[in-house]
Order: sequence, then C-alpha cells, then structure tokens
Amino acid sequence: MGRLSAPSIDIEAYAIVSADDRIADARGVLPPELKNDADWRYFQGELDRCDVIVLGRLSHEATPNRRGRRRLVLSSRVADLEERSDGWWWNARNVAWDAVVARLLPNGGHVGVPGGQAAFDYFLPLLSAFHLSRAHRIRLPGGRGLFSAVERGEKAEDVLRGAGFADEAPMMIDRSAAVDLTIWRRAP
Repeated sequence: MGRLSAPSIDIEAYAIVSADDRIADARGVLPPELKNDADWRYFQGELDRCDVIVLGRLSHEATPNRRGRRRLVLSSRVADLEERSDGWWWNARNVAWDAVVARLLPNGGHVGVPGGQAAFDYFLPLLSAFHLSRAHRIRLPGGRGLFSAVERGEKAEDVLRGAGFADEAPMMIDRSAAVDLTIWRRAP
C-alpha cells in the first residue's frame, strides 16, 4: 500500500528595503520614499499568483485588501486559527504551520509572504525564494529591519545566505529611482 504524500506548498517572500535593509521607518511605517511604482507592479503581479497571502497584523492593517485576496494574518491577538471577515487570523505560537496548511491549503498551493519582519523571520526556513527589491538612494536610520537580525547589525544578504539562499543577478527595475530586484532562491 502506497504512502500518501504531503501537499506541495511553495512559499515565497516579497519586500522592498532601503539601502540599509529597512522595511519601515523608526515609527514602523512604510515611508512614501520607499514606495516605488515598478516594484509595486511586480509585487502585485506576484501576489496575484498566490493562493494565500501571509502578513503580520500591522502590515494587514496598513494595507487594505482591495483585490480580495485570501489573507492569513499573523497575530498574537488571537488564540489559535480563526476565520474573520477580513481573512484568517493565526497565532503561530499556538498553532503549527502544518495545521494551517491542512486547513487552508489541503491540496497544496502557492503562498506569498509580503511581511513584515515577524512574518519574514518565521518563514525564512520555509521559503523557496525571497524577492528582494532595494531602493539604493534611501536610508532609514533606526527603522524596522527586514529581519530581526538586521536590527542586531547583520546585513539582509548575510541572513539569506546563512539560511541557504543564493542570489540571482539583480535586475534594475527602476533606473531613475535606483531600485533593483534580486531573487534569492534556496540552494538545492
């Protein structure tokens, strides 16, 4: 008798960072200067391919779900996994990722992780790819790091390499704003 295989889950993360690896300013807010139209178009196209979007509570609250995507919100403000009118809410301390997958993606699927930092930290070991855009002219001293390790002085690239990722050649997506995109893929 054959064994049942687990559903195939592909998880990819997406972020734009400043030159100093920050995803938000010192107040925890994505500043207007870090927003880029070329990056936004790429990001939205990628999220359109996803079956579930996982983001932190603050990111969820800051970005209305205008496209009606299926959202999973990481939050300690719920006990476990619960469905609400604005998406699924999940406390990762109390419910394992496998249980979430069994409930929301029983047949497998593509998961997009647009952040914030807590989501990036949690999913780093589970990701197949990280799509990292960088605004080279923007610096956000004291801002929120892409990963918590960034706030302890590590570079985002070193965190990704240390987690088993290799970078592809960067693509300049907005030359006038000096924004490029590097896709980091988990090494086989």
